[in-house]
Amino acid sequence: MAKEQLRYDKMVETALRGVVRDALRQVADRGLPGNHHFYLTFRTSYPGVDIPEYLRGQYPNEMTIVLQYQYYGLEIDEEKFAVTLSFNNVHERLEIPLGAITTFADPSVNFALQFQPAQPAESAAVAPLAERAPQAVAAKEEAKPAASDEPKRGEVVTLDAFRKK
Repeated sequence: MAKEQLRYDKMVETALRGVVRDALRQVADRGLPGNHHFYLTFRTSYPGVDIPEYLRGQYPNEMTIVLQYQYYGLEIDEEKFAVTLSFNNVHERLEIPLGAITTFADPSVNFALQFQPAQPAESAAVAPLAERAPQAVAAKEEAKPAASDEPKRGEVVTLDAFRKK
């Protein structure tokens, strides 16, 4: 009988997606404080991603949205968030499962998280539906790195490599 292993990698990934959920929930409740703003990159073909077809055509793999000045109706629940953004002066509603997110960054505080896209069944682990809004967005295609350029994930790195000697 084979022993099952604890999947710490999945536990950590779920916990870090919770950080994204909590940050979005706080912004939905109170707005963006100070210079904070978010870059969210997500897989456009991930199950449950609901974006206009013309955006899916422009960004068939990944899309990055920015929550900074003009976004509206930010809502967050256990599995997804939804927000209205302006694309060429047209407001569009986007619904994005948290499992579709591949990168979350807040450049104002030099904070970023990178994720493997979750399997749809794994992505349910978040909080209550919050509602609110204020600001807007820009979108751009993220170039997918070639397989050889793909960053390694899950490696243990010692801090000695970064310390000045």
